[in-house]
Amino acid sequence: MIALSIQITHPKYQEKSMRNRLAKIVATVGPASAAPSNLAFLHEVGVDVFRLNFSHGAHESHSQVIQGIRAAQESSGRPIGIIADMQGPKIRAGVFEDGQIELRPGETIRIEIGDAPGKAGLIRMPHPELLPVLTAGCVLKFDDGKMAVTILENDGEALTARVDIGGPLKDRKGVNIIGAVLPVSAMTEKDKRDMKFALEQEVDFIALSFVQTVEDVLAAKEIIKGRAGLIVKIEKPSAVDDIEAIIREADGVMVARGDLGVELPLEQVPVVQRQIIRTARRMGKPVIVATHMMESMIDSPTPTRAEASDVATAMYQGADAVMLSAETAVGRHPATVVAIMDRIIAAAESDDHYWSYFKDASLNPQTTSEDAISQSVRSIAETLGSKAVFGYTSSGATVSRIARLRPPCRIIGMTPHANIARRMCLTWGVTSMVVKDPADFDDMRFSIQAIAKDAPLNLKSGDPVVMCAGIPFGTRGQTNTLKIGEIN
Repeated sequence: MIALSIQITHPKYQEKSMRNRLAKIVATVGPASAAPSNLAFLHEVGVDVFRLNFSHGAHESHSQVIQGIRAAQESSGRPIGIIADMQGPKIRAGVFEDGQIELRPGETIRIEIGDAPGKAGLIRMPHPELLPVLTAGCVLKFDDGKMAVTILENDGEALTARVDIGGPLKDRKGVNIIGAVLPVSAMTEKDKRDMKFALEQEVDFIALSFVQTVEDVLAAKEIIKGRAGLIVKIEKPSAVDDIEAIIREADGVMVARGDLGVELPLEQVPVVQRQIIRTARRMGKPVIVATHMMESMIDSPTPTRAEASDVATAMYQGADAVMLSAETAVGRHPATVVAIMDRIIAAAESDDHYWSYFKDASLNPQTTSEDAISQSVRSIAETLGSKAVFGYTSSGATVSRIARLRPPCRIIGMTPHANIARRMCLTWGVTSMVVKDPADFDDMRFSIQAIAKDAPLNLKSGDPVVMCAGIPFGTRGQTNTLKIGEIN
């Protein structure tokens, strides 16, 4: 068991019985956080959703982590979401006679398809599907962009390339290909096995890596069949080109800035991040900003000021959640990094300009009655200074529509389904609860009054609230009723 170091300086941290912030924190599980006691502590410090990285670890170890998360949920009385992140297809260079070669800037090299070892001036790659799609002008980046070559010619049997960025290229290093849509599925056979296992474990989201087109999303949905939400990881330029169709078919989005920053020019990553966040929010889909958020805290007990600004920027742009990767998976200060991220988010949300952006930023108009109700909820909450919005939902759609408009108060998502309550853990502003469907509107009102008096909600007599639901209760996708009230 690894002990979690923590340095919490928030003066009111020990007094908080529930999250003061509205955006969510996703933490990746690894050796530094996988013990049940560590998972429970991270949740208490501020983690709303845990991510399991299926690029590493056996099914047995993932199963133990899932059990630990569910135990933490039972102990805290609050739902916790779980994301199973699939590895996806990995394109790699082959091996070399001496274990590596030196790529020298300006030299011309040959790239062949095959399993035999390469040598100086020759790279072999065990991916025959690549040869037909690689043309002059395509760029191959090796080892997370540390080296790069540009294809000069494809003669049908091999590639001729110019080295743009040199360095030592070792055995089996990863390859990112820019300028071509690869004829490979976003799901490998390993991913399909991992997905089957994760669904049997009743995880709440499947994250699909290296999505290129909407067809990748549709293929994954065919396997998932609604048993979990589908998060698309945007890592490829081709996915950015097809972003509207991809997000429309997904249940959530992850801006995976690691591979995206290798495949796109670095200066384009912030532009694309903002574009993806805005598109996801317009469609009412939760969006996570991930990778390198507070990476210095893998070793350091404090982040850089630039990292703090990066987290805050994601908030100002409208992200639902920010994600920690190696910081909580293998870092020395997993609990500290969560606590500091919590403080940064809360500080951004306490800024008046944060709220004025969402008030002024226009979204494309929606035409359904459910969206009209959601628009009214935001307007009423702002006008009356409501302390909370209570939404009954069977599918989570009600609270998603409300959350996309960012009402200036907490959203209480009430559902009879435990899995929907866990999925709502990823949506901005939502405190989710499992409750039985009310018999009628009066029953709903009485139920809300009882729930409001629970200490964690911190609602007082006379506080104005907004209530919305679909009538008849239990009907999916039919938000048609709104009521203004106050706590008795």
